[in-house]
This record gives sequence, structure tokens and C-alpha cells, in this order.
Amino acid sequence: MRGGVDFISVAGLAMALLAIIGGQILEGGHLGSLLQVTAFLIVIGGTMGAVMLQSSLPVFLAGMKLLKWVFVTPRFHPQRLIEEVISWSQVARKGGLLALEPLIDDLTDPFKRKGLQMLVDGAEPEKIREALEVEINTYEEHQRQAAKVWESAGGYAPTIGIIGAVMGLIHVMENLSDPSKLGGGIAVAFVATIYGVGSANLFFLPVANKLKAIIGHQVTIREMLIEGLGSIANGENPRVIETKLQGYIL
Repeated sequence: MRGGVDFISVAGLAMALLAIIGGQILEGGHLGSLLQVTAFLIVIGGTMGAVMLQSSLPVFLAGMKLLKWVFVTPRFHPQRLIEEVISWSQVARKGGLLALEPLIDDLTDPFKRKGLQMLVDGAEPEKIREALEVEINTYEEHQRQAAKVWESAGGYAPTIGIIGAVMGLIHVMENLSDPSKLGGGIAVAFVATIYGVGSANLFFLPVANKLKAIIGHQVTIREMLIEGLGSIANGENPRVIETKLQGYIL
């Protein structure tokens, strides 16, 4: 399934960053005061470390791979799927279920291939549904666990930011003998808090929620396919099948 650039995700991230940077400049602050490598390393490194500690390696890597979906979202074509299922139904009504067998080799989606193969093999509608629903549930659980990597990062980041701020204040307290360094030191300390709260609410949590929505769409597409295959197996009229599948589309 080919993907397209999700411009609203790009625009949303850009708007959030511009709002914060613009606010800082309008208040008379300097952009450089928000750029602190040490605070960045503490917050991002600490957050990723905590997420890695709670996750298995396959789940963590899967979560990292899912990030691309936020900006290059997989395209969903429910109407195209409906047309495909209806064409299968028409072929089956004219030539029987075995007439669908030549179409299997043209499918690139393993889930579709499996479902259509079971249909051609004469499996009962309930058996087709049971087998494919097990696969859907496994897929959904795996993908949601991967998405939780980002949700967990959103939970840890603010706390790690506070840790960074406290570390900075400890450093300030160690230099109380030099009052000229106190203001700048305190400012630097609180940048870690900004990084923690900002990264959680402007990136980690929105990414997690976006991925959950995309996964939900993918599951719906698969459920549509199951419904269509079951209807074909029951010998239902193509128009009835189309009406049923249209109900999945908002």
C-alpha cells in the first residue's frame, strides 16, 4: 500500500515549534537560551533509555519503524476494496468459487491472498472469519505495542525533564559563591523541563495517538475484507455485499 506525505502532521509540528520560538522572541528572549545540548541529552537520552528498559528489542525497533507513518501515512482505499470484493463476487456467481483461483496470484497483500485462498478451498464462512480474525488480533496487538513505545516516551519525558532541572540547580547551588553565574545557571536548568514537557506534549504523545488511529484504519480495512469474503462464501447478491461494506465507510 503506497503512502503519501501527511501534510497536516508536518504543518502541526512546524506550527508548534514556530509558536514556541515566536513566543520566546516576542518576550525578548534569545533563541540560543533554548538550545542546550546538555539538557537535550539528559531528556532524550534518559527517556529513550527508560523506554528501552520497559520494552523488548523487537517491540522497540517496531515502534521506531512506525514513526515514518506519522509523516508518510499509508493510504487507505476502502472504496477500492469494495470494488475488488464486488468483482470477486460477480466472478464467483458466474463461474463458482474455483473461478477465483487465477486471481490469487495477482494479489500482493498476504492477508488478501490467505482469505481468497480459503474461499477458493471451500472453507465455511465461519471458519474463514475465525482464521482471519485471529490474524487481525495478532496484528493489532503487535502494532499497538509498537505504538505504545511513543506513548511511554510521552509519560517519561516530563519526569526526566524535572530530573535534568534538579541536576542543573544542584550545579547552581555549588556555585553560590559567584552570584554572576546564578541567573544563567538557573535558566539553563529549567530548559530541561521545557524539553521534557515540550517533547512529550508536542511530539511523543501526538505521535502515539496518530499511530493508534492509523492502526485502527488498517484493522477496519481487514474487517471489511473478512465481511466481504464471508458474504461471497454465503452466495449473497453483489449489491447486498456492497451495501454491507459501505457501512464501514464514514
